[in-house]
Amino acid sequence: MAWYSKYLSIYEKPFSEVPDDVIISTRERLAAMQSDNPLVSIVVIAYNEEKHLQACLWALSEIKCSYPLEIIGVDNDSKDRTAEIFQASGIPYYTEYQHSCGYARRCGLRKCKGKYYFDIDADTLYPPLYFDIMMKKLQTSGVSCVSSLWSYFPDENHSWLGLKLFEACRDIFLYIQHFKRPELSVRGLVFAYNADYARNEEYRVDIIRGEDGSMALCLKKYGRIAFIYDRRARAITGYGTLTSDSLFSSFVKRIKIQMKGISRIFFKKEKYEDSEDNLIKQK
Repeated sequence: MAWYSKYLSIYEKPFSEVPDDVIISTRERLAAMQSDNPLVSIVVIAYNEEKHLQACLWALSEIKCSYPLEIIGVDNDSKDRTAEIFQASGIPYYTEYQHSCGYARRCGLRKCKGKYYFDIDADTLYPPLYFDIMMKKLQTSGVSCVSSLWSYFPDENHSWLGLKLFEACRDIFLYIQHFKRPELSVRGLVFAYNADYARNEEYRVDIIRGEDGSMALCLKKYGRIAFIYDRRARAITGYGTLTSDSLFSSFVKRIKIQMKGISRIFFKKEKYEDSEDNLIKQK
């Protein structure tokens, strides 16, 4: 049985359908994990994640981490019961009223106390050894940040074999890309970094997507971007990062996008120009 199978029993379910014993046991384990002097800050950001957040917190409450840690939340002014789930979990959480992942990540960075910061997305589940494996690389001399890989839940609309082929092609592309453009291979749901370095920088809050890649680019001046390929550190998530089309259609669309100026991945770049459709229009 897959390590995440039991968490799927409540994934995609409204909070009202989550068993009380899951809520209570999760809260008790999370409370026992919290340190007053954390080395690691695990920051869960959530926006309207009522159907996913409890499963994420349940998985986090059962991790095996060798370092003193804190787990905190950022509610990006959700309209559902996301804040209520944070309250029920007992972990400290903060409300960020300006909407975007950039604002939510920035809020978490400003509130956390640890030397190392882990991005956690509320719709994603993290395996037990994820944090120890990431930390081992993150504490290596000359490394400023790390990123891992991720998989998708198999379901009735996505076959196991189809997902594996899709992920294999994506992983190969990210691997090739990381040699010259490592910042482009970073994904927020599996990103961790030295928070002391990041506090000298600023999260981009003027863009719709790419805030973590932008932070990784800033962190390059402090050390290299490292990648983890250990399957024990592979998170698993839903289909928010895919289109609503079939896997084949999503694959074709991504091939078309990446093939435009494909030579770009073979040359380093220190500054990027943002496309108009990725800029957040100021009111």
